[in-house]
Amino acid sequence: MARKDLLDIASLHREEIEFLLDQSTSFKEVFTQSVKKVPALEGKSVLMLFYEPSTRTHTSFEVAAKRLSAEVTNFDVAQSSITKGESVRETIETLQAMRTDYIVVRHGRSGLPGMIARQTKASVINAGDGAHAHPTQALLDAFTIKEKFPDPTGKKVLIIGDILHSRVARSTSTLLQKLGVQVAYLGPGSLVPKYGPASIRRFTDYDAAMAWAPDFVYLLRVQMERQDVQFFPSLREYHRLYGITNTRLEEIRQRGLYLMHPGPVNRGVELCDAVMDYERCLINNQVENGIAVRMAVLDWLTPGGEAPRPEPTFGRSAAELSHLIV
Repeated sequence: MARKDLLDIASLHREEIEFLLDQSTSFKEVFTQSVKKVPALEGKSVLMLFYEPSTRTHTSFEVAAKRLSAEVTNFDVAQSSITKGESVRETIETLQAMRTDYIVVRHGRSGLPGMIARQTKASVINAGDGAHAHPTQALLDAFTIKEKFPDPTGKKVLIIGDILHSRVARSTSTLLQKLGVQVAYLGPGSLVPKYGPASIRRFTDYDAAMAWAPDFVYLLRVQMERQDVQFFPSLREYHRLYGITNTRLEEIRQRGLYLMHPGPVNRGVELCDAVMDYERCLINNQVENGIAVRMAVLDWLTPGGEAPRPEPTFGRSAAELSHLIV
């Protein structure tokens, strides 16, 4: 089942998704023990190639790789020849000469990780490309939901915010639907695209969306840096119409709904401060689960042009993995 690259969710079969989520469970059980390292990628190298700022995703991948005993190199784009006019292709040729095994790439241009994957034998993982895809975020979201509902079929997830510019919304909604989850979008009409799967409900009114009776409310970060025009009057107005205010949080608490957010959060925009103390807020769970999911992905992928690793760890239970702890 192993692939060379992970570039999107759309190309994954449900069996592959279920496999990765099962392996994420095993890795989470391992690294929550007192000793957190396994030698699954010992002797392998992971290159972090981030053309956009990132804290959570970058750190999560780095921690995941190190817990698999891989060597991690951070490619400093700001200090590289890229700033002197070097093309992405020239950069990849340089990186290929370094014989790296895995490249984790984030770029503002949709499709660029795929281009890199075609030019290198290294396994390429898309850590977010433009408004296109963010596959590991979708996997960790699904993993977090499955922790609450092992069979999420028929559950409802309401995604609120800037759908138009959100790679998270695209990837997560695609994956959830593959698992039988119902998905709906809520946001300003200018930020909720009318095109896309007919199976996804679209709302522009908060009360109407909540009448749909979701089990999870998934808040997206308002990405002002991706908006080349003004899509709503002000951030204060956005919070009033679509944010989780103190009043709405109390209603959510009474209904027992779960809250999620890919981070980083904009307090006073997507949510009020009290959300972080809400007992069914899963934002910190998502951060922890991101490490397990990315460990599973790194362990699953097989760089092109090399023989499969001896004694592979994928497809094995936590009990089987535990003897590998170092």
